[in-house]
Amino acid sequence: MPRKIIVVTAAYGHDRIAALGGQQALLPIIAGAGADGVEIRRELLSNTQLDALPELAQQIAGHRLEACYSAPEPLFAEDGKLNPLIPSLLLEAHQLNASWLKLSLGHFRGSQQFSVLQQWLAQSDVPLVVENDQTLCGKLAPMQRFQAACKVLNLPVTLTFDMANWLWVDESPEAAARVLAPSVSYIHVKAAVPHHYHYRAIALDDAEPRWLELLNNLPADAPRGIEFPLEGRDLTAVTRHYVNLLREE
Repeated sequence: MPRKIIVVTAAYGHDRIAALGGQQALLPIIAGAGADGVEIRRELLSNTQLDALPELAQQIAGHRLEACYSAPEPLFAEDGKLNPLIPSLLLEAHQLNASWLKLSLGHFRGSQQFSVLQQWLAQSDVPLVVENDQTLCGKLAPMQRFQAACKVLNLPVTLTFDMANWLWVDESPEAAARVLAPSVSYIHVKAAVPHHYHYRAIALDDAEPRWLELLNNLPADAPRGIEFPLEGRDLTAVTRHYVNLLREE
């Protein structure tokens, strides 16, 4: 079966999305490029759009795309407790008919609240995936502790592996892949270069081959999300180029 390619709407840039009229305007582009799905970003939805997630779900289905949902929220709050917004975020993901909800890890300090999370997940039909972000919470050590705790307690939570975010927190993406790959169910494909004391994401055609070598050390059957900049006059053609590249590699 061909691997799934997901296009993250944020790849087109906030300004471009706003100028087009919102994330729903990207659906014909993403579908026309031959992608399998779209990652909808909660931070790019207005309150009005949040109230109309079932309609957005219908539009996505109308373009024969799979939906996944990303919220800029941590699984664990600063006090180490579960984020109380998780049940409502799971409900939003359900309304979107999303295949999964993606969150960052946040301040994970132990598995004391896993039974509560287990209950929340049991009440939802949307799986949860946890991503390494660009904060200290997204470093390898806490991600590895969370991975191990999920395995020991049989918690049905898998990982999103963002290939470039490791650079922001001074970690080796290759070392992270060696440790976390067995738990990875979704890959954010991204390359980055140093920029003003941090990094900036770049298109794969402008990147060194390190991204491909890293990708080959991650699960071959995990859906691949395009999260690097998609820019150009013909967005469908640009998107199609990278959809085809990632489906073949």
